[in-house]
Amino acid sequence: MSLQRSTRPQPVFMHPAIFICGSVLLGVLFALQEWMGMRLWSYHVGLVLELEAWGLQYLLLGTICWTVWWRFGERIQQANLKWIITRGLPFSIVAGVLEEMVWILCFPNLPLRHGHMTYWPRLAFHLNAELIDNMVILWCAIGLFRGVGYYQQAREKEASAAQLKTQLAQAQLRALRMQLNPHFLFNTMNSISSLMQTDIAAADLMLEQLSSLLRIALERGEVQLIPLSDEMEFVEMYLAMQDVRFMGRVRQEIFVEPELHDALVPAMLLQPLIENAYAHGLSKLEKPGQIAVTVRRQNTTLTIGVTNSGRGLHPATTNGGRRQGLGIANVKDRLRLHYGNDQTFAIEEMEQGEVHVKLTLPLQFSERPTAILTGYGA
Repeated sequence: MSLQRSTRPQPVFMHPAIFICGSVLLGVLFALQEWMGMRLWSYHVGLVLELEAWGLQYLLLGTICWTVWWRFGERIQQANLKWIITRGLPFSIVAGVLEEMVWILCFPNLPLRHGHMTYWPRLAFHLNAELIDNMVILWCAIGLFRGVGYYQQAREKEASAAQLKTQLAQAQLRALRMQLNPHFLFNTMNSISSLMQTDIAAADLMLEQLSSLLRIALERGEVQLIPLSDEMEFVEMYLAMQDVRFMGRVRQEIFVEPELHDALVPAMLLQPLIENAYAHGLSKLEKPGQIAVTVRRQNTTLTIGVTNSGRGLHPATTNGGRRQGLGIANVKDRLRLHYGNDQTFAIEEMEQGEVHVKLTLPLQFSERPTAILTGYGA
């Protein structure tokens, strides 16, 4: 039966060169420890011999352990306790004996101070002294392989959970974007329908502008973050539509700091805010009004403000709280999904019934520089 190799990325320290060299280094440290101890007890043993003996022993053990990992690592990680004991115990005995058999062939003069000994008596002597130590080392290696498996499984579960969380957030964002488009289209068509009865030319112009806005929305597809310049292009066209609808009675102001053209923002972030300003504020006025959109930088934060004149917040409250439409709730949800707690959304009433909406979000820049700028800003 062929062995199934793991498709998981292997730890760096399990590379054969690193693992075996690390094993030899451990043997060198034991050799130095024994050599210094022997000198303290007035036993004179050559340092080179100590390094060679311990180095070879741990070279052999390291090679055996890594070979086990290479051939049976996946099986050991998946095996139950019974399999590990029934297979691991005999293997550790056989591997420990084989390691000693090879080792004593390379050092025929060891052990020292025991006179001349033939191969088998020397093997029995060293097995009696070191077989248990070799088995402990091999079992430590098996424990290491199990630990690596548990660690990899934990990391895979974390990665899967993070991926599922990301996919869920993306699905929610797509749903919110899909929710905005028909909402925006429905409200705009209502405005055009109203104009058809009073100003056919204005209604025709709004249809052309709506066609351009829909083209932009379709070209964006499901892209969630876009350069601020693209978002402001959409905002300018939407404001132009509203200017036709309100016959120039609303003074529109837009200011964006020039270095922010390539800042990334969620698509259709501002249109719901502006639509809300017209629906709940500017449309209630019997006199000319104004709306201002500002985008500024504050250190590593992007600050967006929308201020409009109107009747303030109180006329639009229900049960003590502001009645917020689909657009505002949509913006809040998308900001939360994109930025978590690194964003803020606030609505406040200013003097003379003006309403100010303020957003803050982390400042990020697009890798694609903006070639053509729209007509807003200083």
